[in-house]
Amino acid sequence: METRTLFRSSEEEQKEERQRNLQMTSATRKAKFRSSEEEESFTASEFSIAAALALTSELSWESKLRREATTVELEERGQKRVRFGNEMERLEEAVIRNCRLLRVKANRKTLRKEALQKARRQKEYIELLSSRPPMIWIPLRAHAVWTRMGVKLTCTILASPPPQVTWYKNGVRIDPRLAAAGKYRMRNEFGMLTLDINRCSLEDSAEYSVEVKNLYGEAYSFATVLVQKYYEKESGFDSEIYKRLLISQEADFAFSLKPLFSREKEPFTLSSFFSSDLLPHQRDVTWLRDGEFLKDSDRQQMTCLDREASLTVSCAHKEDEGFYTVRVPTLDGYHEQSAYVFVRDAAAATAGAPGSPLNVKCHDVNKDCLLLSWVAPSDSGASPVCGYLIERREAGTDEWEPCNEMPVKTCRCPVLCLMEGKTYQFRVKAVNHSGISNPSKASDPVTMKDPNEEKRVMTIPYDDGKKITVSKDELEGTIKIPLPPTNVHASEIKEDYVVLAWDEPDPRGKEPLSYYVEKSLAGSNSWQNVNLETAVNSPRFALFDLVKGKPYCFRVRCANKYGVSEPSLPSEPIAAGTKLAPLPPPSQVLAFRDTKTSVVVHWDKLKDSQEPLGYYIYCREVGTDEWQTVNNKPVTCNKFTVPGLQPGKEYVFCVKTINEAGVSDSSPESNPILVRPAVACPSAPRDFALLSCGKSDMTIGWKAPKRKGGCKILGYFLDQHNAAELDWHEVNVRPIAQRVHKVANLQEGQFYEFRACAMNMVGVGKVSDPSDLFKCEEWTMPQPGPPYDVRCTEVRDATLMLHWEAPLYTGAGPLTGYYIDVCEEGSEAWKQLNEQPTASTHMRVSDLETGKCYIFQVRAFNKAGIGPPSIPSDPVVVETKAGTNEIELGVDKEGFIYMAFETPDMCDSSEFTWSKDYEGPPDPDRVKTEDKGNKSKLMLKNASEKDLGTYSVEVTDVDDEISASHTLTQEELDNLRKISHEIRNPLIELISGWNVDVLDKGEVRLWLEVEQLSPEAELHLIFNGKELSSTPTHKINFDRAKGLIELIILDFCDDDKGTYTAQVQDGKAKNQFTLSLIDDIFNKVEAEAAAKRREWRRMQGPHFIENLQWKVTEECEVLLTCKATNMKKDTNFKWFLDKKEHLDGLSDPQTGAGTLRIKKLTKEDKGIYKAVVSDDRGEDTTELDLTKEGFEDILKELCRISALSAKPLKVQPTEEGIRIHSEVKYYTDCMKTTWYHKEKRLESGERLKSGTTVDQIWLHILNPTDSDKGKYTLEIFDGKDLHKLSTDLSGKAFEEAVAEHLRLKEAMVAEKNRARVVQGLPDVATIMEDKTLCLTCCISGDPYPEITWFKNEKVVIFKDRYKMEVKGIVVTITIERVCSDDTGKYSIFVKNKYGCETGQVTISVYKHGEEPVELWEK
Repeated sequence: METRTLFRSSEEEQKEERQRNLQMTSATRKAKFRSSEEEESFTASEFSIAAALALTSELSWESKLRREATTVELEERGQKRVRFGNEMERLEEAVIRNCRLLRVKANRKTLRKEALQKARRQKEYIELLSSRPPMIWIPLRAHAVWTRMGVKLTCTILASPPPQVTWYKNGVRIDPRLAAAGKYRMRNEFGMLTLDINRCSLEDSAEYSVEVKNLYGEAYSFATVLVQKYYEKESGFDSEIYKRLLISQEADFAFSLKPLFSREKEPFTLSSFFSSDLLPHQRDVTWLRDGEFLKDSDRQQMTCLDREASLTVSCAHKEDEGFYTVRVPTLDGYHEQSAYVFVRDAAAATAGAPGSPLNVKCHDVNKDCLLLSWVAPSDSGASPVCGYLIERREAGTDEWEPCNEMPVKTCRCPVLCLMEGKTYQFRVKAVNHSGISNPSKASDPVTMKDPNEEKRVMTIPYDDGKKITVSKDELEGTIKIPLPPTNVHASEIKEDYVVLAWDEPDPRGKEPLSYYVEKSLAGSNSWQNVNLETAVNSPRFALFDLVKGKPYCFRVRCANKYGVSEPSLPSEPIAAGTKLAPLPPPSQVLAFRDTKTSVVVHWDKLKDSQEPLGYYIYCREVGTDEWQTVNNKPVTCNKFTVPGLQPGKEYVFCVKTINEAGVSDSSPESNPILVRPAVACPSAPRDFALLSCGKSDMTIGWKAPKRKGGCKILGYFLDQHNAAELDWHEVNVRPIAQRVHKVANLQEGQFYEFRACAMNMVGVGKVSDPSDLFKCEEWTMPQPGPPYDVRCTEVRDATLMLHWEAPLYTGAGPLTGYYIDVCEEGSEAWKQLNEQPTASTHMRVSDLETGKCYIFQVRAFNKAGIGPPSIPSDPVVVETKAGTNEIELGVDKEGFIYMAFETPDMCDSSEFTWSKDYEGPPDPDRVKTEDKGNKSKLMLKNASEKDLGTYSVEVTDVDDEISASHTLTQEELDNLRKISHEIRNPLIELISGWNVDVLDKGEVRLWLEVEQLSPEAELHLIFNGKELSSTPTHKINFDRAKGLIELIILDFCDDDKGTYTAQVQDGKAKNQFTLSLIDDIFNKVEAEAAAKRREWRRMQGPHFIENLQWKVTEECEVLLTCKATNMKKDTNFKWFLDKKEHLDGLSDPQTGAGTLRIKKLTKEDKGIYKAVVSDDRGEDTTELDLTKEGFEDILKELCRISALSAKPLKVQPTEEGIRIHSEVKYYTDCMKTTWYHKEKRLESGERLKSGTTVDQIWLHILNPTDSDKGKYTLEIFDGKDLHKLSTDLSGKAFEEAVAEHLRLKEAMVAEKNRARVVQGLPDVATIMEDKTLCLTCCISGDPYPEITWFKNEKVVIFKDRYKMEVKGIVVTITIERVCSDDTGKYSIFVKNKYGCETGQVTISVYKHGEEPVELWEK
């Protein structure tokens, strides 16, 4: 636009110059010359036509005319300047030239006609060109700006007639009336269209377009406006910011990292969460510990997901403690956040043992020795650390070997006798008087080698990158006996050891060297070999156990395979070092507040160039004696933030210094500090609103800062800015206490914006962002203005309390109520909560969804309608926060009813604000408040029904809302007033009223218990109107400390019948308690006392401690038991049944147990059983009546056990039929049995027989047929329960049973009819010679059997002396005149078709005068 403006200005200057030239030329000719035809004169119209002709003429004619006019003017000027010489001649020449020039223009009529014709044609041409559709000559251009800046969109158009212009934003027409005042400004000047957008925000990023339209057509132009927050980069479409927005919004941290507390040998995970998915260029997330980058390994793994990055350490060590930082790349750098990870000591194997050392490192590594260092633990255990044990292992093994027998006192020690070429790891344990600590983390693996080996190797490059490696050993000459070493000196001197070092001989030779060290007292020439048994392979050697205070000189010899060198020059005198003492602790420790759970500890560094290894910090809660270790890894700075503290608690801190000698003493304790957030400047106010407006004044309201800085806001400073001006102006010089202020002296119709800053005791906070532009014009609308200061209190699960302030502008009439709207955060859908307007400026909102975030706004209502909404409240999550307290009701020691509230978090300037029914503070005439620390108490002076209502309390000057409420009901008030009356009119509290106990010996104890009494308490015990005093028969005990009152009556009788009253007084408190022992109560106590006396006397001799009782065993045996005690050897234990001694009873004299077992109970066992124990001290009996109910109970129990023992039904085929039975342990008549066939009850008949035995219940089916098939069920009723047993006798089971029955039946017939020897034959028959033997037996069988006799298994032939006679079933064999040959084994064999049988007899024949053999045996 600037270039085009300059071009138009130059054209106008040229036009003016041409007009002046024409005027000058015409005027000159008119004044001096006349043409031959006529004198020409020019009018004003002619000058205009000439000017138009000059503008529209060709360039050659115009140039020619200008050139001629200029020439004449210059000649004239020259004549005026020169005017010497032949002036007349020159004048004449000038006249001739002017005449020639004027003659060319003489004929003006012709020129005028031509000019008019050409001007007319040009005018027609211009008008023809001007009637055209719009054309975008210069289009819109894209812009990229920062927030709160302005942007101007411009374009140039050509159109005739003038077009209609419309601006659009993302396709939506822009209406300045609907936007904020002064937001948009549109102009159309000389074909240039302009759109001004003021105070751009992120919402103004869009595509803008302009539409130009007339009768002949329309045209469009588009441009993109990009609005972005300031990132300290240049803006533009080629910038990284624009590229990033084209990709997507970069992820940022969703939550801050919090300190993490872990323990040794346990895993821990540190996780960082992001607000959105990580973009591809953000995936390279890195972790750092104490500024050093971490790498993935077996022990620590780093993972990165879409919205989470985590670091996991599988086995924590104290070396893993420190500041951890996570970095996320961005296009303009990276985001990072840090947190401290604490690693506590693992539990020691021995109680009181110290913590493990840490940071084990290897130094000065040689072929066979090295120096090992570590850091002392922070926790020394129950006693100070007295030393350290070192262990080593070869890499790849798990076996640890000790390196030292005696503990090392300092944290640095040489390790000798290592093997060259091997790789070792080391660890250290701390020792104190209680035990040994856990081992430290193993050191990094270290390989034993010559540290100068690399120096002895030379690399020579050649031939394009090739190398030749040459060892110095190869260049060494052949040396037999080595040269002595040089430069023997002490490289390290400590109290316990001295490390010697020397230089190898040069040249050293090709052979490997070893060294021998010799020592001598300074001034003596007596040298002693130190390592004669073990040669040293490295130019290092550590000597222990040097005598303190004595200087030594040392020299060294070299040795190889050829021999030993001469000794080196002696070293300077070297003495053992002094004892290394721990460093002093810091002199001053200061603690400062940080957050509500952390404290910053600062201490002075050590002076005199003392460099410690670090510091340990310790803390202790005030009121306790136990110190807690804060860090287990030393920190090197002199400031540390201690997290994880309890809010509202007081702590003290101390610091210890660490060096190689160990841990120092504790520093002086810091002053106690209360854990609360540190004070700071407040944040900026926010959410400005116009609450009322006049002709020249505005009332502005705003919200308090989100962060108040830990102290009270003292006031606000307000600035104003006129949109038409550049500068801001102060509204107030002194701070405004309220958040509503009326700004006066404004210009009506102007737009103003405001900003403010808050002030507290620390200072003035940041200035807020400017408000929206507000137009200063008087409000005349009938509706009310917006309410303000909408806030939420008492936020709990699903409910909260909403408060607001009434609008300052009430409109046409008084306010009639309010409407409350709600929407979820992130949504724009507002929902009205109340159907009817609420009249008060508070409202309980319920039925919200727990865990969701809501925003509220309020609209005022009057008779004219609903006014504009208030500024929305801050987003609030509807849930009960952890640690939220409620109002507590109670009565104090003075009898006042109180409501108390304790807050977990508050600052020094916080106050408790109580209100009643949310309408303001309670009436001070009725209540009084007491605030102490974090607790506030509201006490009712004289509680009555006037005090009923809802009491609420809020804590001021805190960032997070803390409030609670309680509704005092009539029931609660009555209960509290009752308690208050009891406190103000004290009665001695009765814990346990009068009790009557009968003691073992028959003594009666009357006692009661009251609350604890003072030593001055008095007791008066009244019996039937007379005061009792303690006597041997009536003992009175009064224990004031326990509140126990008792009266013990030794021989309780009728004289003790009456009323007992205990009167107790303790200061102002008193009470009396009455007991009436009369009528049935007295008789019952007297009977019990008499029984107890008898019982006590019985207990002096043998007596039963377990009375006689019965029990049925699983085998259905009845067991009678009892037990006696206090028995002697001569104590008798007897059993009786119906007064007759029962001899089956048993007793154990040692245990006193008596047992009587009845195996099968019958009716004969009915009776009264009695057990008696007696001796010279007395007698005791116990009885058991088993005559009626007792006996029936046993039978019922027998029935129950026997019924439960019934086994499943069995099917048993018999000769007569099929038998179904169940076995029981013991059948009694009390058991009721019923048989069923196919659910039909069976009765005994000709074909069905049922019965029982002692151990069986059976059913016999005689001669079974097919009708007997089916299911058989046995029901057993034991007197209480019914038991069923079933079996299915059908199908294959029935067929098999019938077949077996038939087989048995046939076998029975065969057995019945088979041949048998029934009786008659003896086993042995003895007879004398010459006698006649007659043997008779009976046989049976059908058909009659065949008979055969055998003698010694040979058939007997009956003739001569052998005869057989058969008469029916009787068979007789006769042997006449028996002789010794007849001795033998005889048998009769009978046989028929059903079977056979043999009967045997042995015959023995003896001679005259001999005795039979059978008599000898007898």
